[in-house]
Amino acid sequence: MDDTWIHAALAAEQHHGMIAVHHLDLLGIDEWHRQRLIACGALRRERYGAYRVVGAPTSWKGDLVAACWAGGTRALASHRSAAAVRQLPGGVQRIQEVLCPRWRRARHDTLIVHESKQIDPVDMTIVDGIPVTTVERTLFDLGAVCSPLIVERAIEDAFRRELTTFDALYATLERLGRQGRNGAGVLRRILDEYAADARLTDSDREKMMLQILRRHGLPKPVTQYRIWHNGQDYGRVDAALPQYRIAFEYESYQWHTGKRAIVRDNQRRRRLMGIRWSTVGVTYEDLRTGGDEMCAEIFRIIRNAEAA
Repeated sequence: MDDTWIHAALAAEQHHGMIAVHHLDLLGIDEWHRQRLIACGALRRERYGAYRVVGAPTSWKGDLVAACWAGGTRALASHRSAAAVRQLPGGVQRIQEVLCPRWRRARHDTLIVHESKQIDPVDMTIVDGIPVTTVERTLFDLGAVCSPLIVERAIEDAFRRELTTFDALYATLERLGRQGRNGAGVLRRILDEYAADARLTDSDREKMMLQILRRHGLPKPVTQYRIWHNGQDYGRVDAALPQYRIAFEYESYQWHTGKRAIVRDNQRRRRLMGIRWSTVGVTYEDLRTGGDEMCAEIFRIIRNAEAA
């Protein structure tokens, strides 16, 4: 039994401290031995079909693995949990959200179950020892539980990190997007917008900035805009409204702190002021609070430009 338990512990190590009933069956650890392991404090039953090796570090990933095993061999981490596994916007670690053909009808706190008759092999994968929906299926499903703004950020983040492609997402939409299927309408609208303008931002926070500008009714800026004046290159900015000579730059605390960074940023702003460009710095606080003050400043600059 000692060697068998070593193999069981190694299996649990690969699954964030969790071991499934089917693992124990393969190792020959029957119900009588399991009860002995529980009695001596080596195992603890977590959910139907899943045990935790006592002493292994607890984690949200371990809880998620257990939730998947509780749903059967075809259950997958999905929706916000699948997004969390891949660190996509919209991901939530404090819940366990799973997709399966049919749930066992057990009820657990923090567990959200989605039943679907269409879970194809092409929708399934394993990431970090966790059975999870593919990136494409995850982004499709997010439209059913998150706002379109969050889904848009998640899609762009996946594009930026080369986790998927437009064609792969569109193929998933065509395969799953029958009328009435949750998530289809949100994904279709977003992909239609990308088909018209395929530019990507450099970061998720930059994407949030563009969403705020759109919500406030401001003109759509050009992302990653390079400023030229009289044949001289004044550098690239995160976004710009060239018609009003407004440059937007996201001010990250990581890259915009310290004396050298302050001097560099001030020099850049003075150069742009010299050719009658206004620079609007965008901080995380602006994004967190909805950007009302930032957008009011932009409207003021536009009014002054139109009055000049």
